Amino acid sequence: MQQLLNKKRIKYLESLEILRGYSDLTIKTYDEAIREALRLMEIVQNDDGISFNLMPFRLYIKELNSKTISKKLSAVRGFVEFLKDDGLKVYLEADESIKIAKTLPKPISHKHILEALESVSQDEALIINMLYTLGLRVSELSSIQLKDISRGWIRIIGKGNKQRDLPILEWLSEDISSYIENNPTNNYLFEKKGERLSENSLRYIVKKVFKKIGLEVTPHQLRHSYATSLLNGGAMIVDVSELLGHSSMATTQIYTKLGSALKEQNYKKAHPL
Repeated sequence: MQQLLNKKRIKYLESLEILRGYSDLTIKTYDEAIREALRLMEIVQNDDGISFNLMPFRLYIKELNSKTISKKLSAVRGFVEFLKDDGLKVYLEADESIKIAKTLPKPISHKHILEALESVSQDEALIINMLYTLGLRVSELSSIQLKDISRGWIRIIGKGNKQRDLPILEWLSEDISSYIENNPTNNYLFEKKGERLSENSLRYIVKKVFKKIGLEVTPHQLRHSYATSLLNGGAMIVDVSELLGHSSMATTQIYTKLGSALKEQNYKKAHPL
């Protein structure tokens, strides 16, 4: 995927020079912004096309002045439009107004997760628990095959087909075994009519479960909750980065900033003055 996008990046820069007459300095600025975004964004290819999640990139550049942030985001948006015109099905996530760039993603509290799990079906509970206790991307959860699961471990195929083996808590391992016994499938852990359950179906299940307790929650927020809990509990950032399947440590550092922000909020709420 990265190789394809880099080829498209070069083609896009050439079009800026030939068709729009941009100066060498402007093209260099665009190139730097797009390279940076491609390195930091979460890029996922799924049934709907290619998803570019801008949030890691926006958090990385959030300390820059607003004009610079705007220029960088404009360069990325222009590149995405070029990709669409070139025949690729691409869409942006976390592409709200510029103020969002300084807003950290909000994890879901352990208390609310437990509350949401109080009255759910077996499959709903397993989906929530796997996202929360393993820090999976929804695309990774959708792609888990029965052959990837062993006692105490699970093999995850992440972005760029990179593999990582994650330890499973004993109770979760038992829940998985019980679910497989009650819901025999052909290939994937979560299937419907012989096909793997789609990412959109998994997102809908998460949304439905938390809507019962009055919360709007996405699978990615459960991944945030997992990472933040580990770091706040004293886990080494290099270990968390490996568990999450991040290709760049800069992406994992988002969660250290998130943890500090939450501590500051709690401190301000609790302080007597």
